[in-house]
Amino acid sequence: MKFLLDTHAFLWWVTNAEELSNTVRKIITDPDNTILFSVVSAWEIVIKFRTGKLSLPEEPEIYIPSRLAANQFQALPIEINHVLQVANIQDYHKDPFDRILIAQSQIEKVPILTKDNLIIQYQVMTIW
Repeated sequence: MKFLLDTHAFLWWVTNAEELSNTVRKIITDPDNTILFSVVSAWEIVIKFRTGKLSLPEEPEIYIPSRLAANQFQALPIEINHVLQVANIQDYHKDPFDRILIAQSQIEKVPILTKDNLIIQYQVMTIW
């Protein structure tokens, strides 16, 4: 099965943070699952790193690809249909990064691994 990581889930996984749920840990470690990492999450990480809101042990252009490769996560590009889907979702969530994740989840028909209570309000499957 395929699953889409929210940005915080990715960061908590690669840092082995205790905030990550056991359910999500089991999903990520199951070799039968495909874990998708959206390009929008990379963009969010870069912006937060550059503005000083996120600390990383190395530059994001090294950190992100190395963690994707080490964990065999697949990058999910942002396609035009993902962007256009944003026009069809309610405005519960104002964060543009999360709105693209929601749209990608809907278009690709994959659940989002997230703790974000605002995302749960949308017509997407979430797992935490």
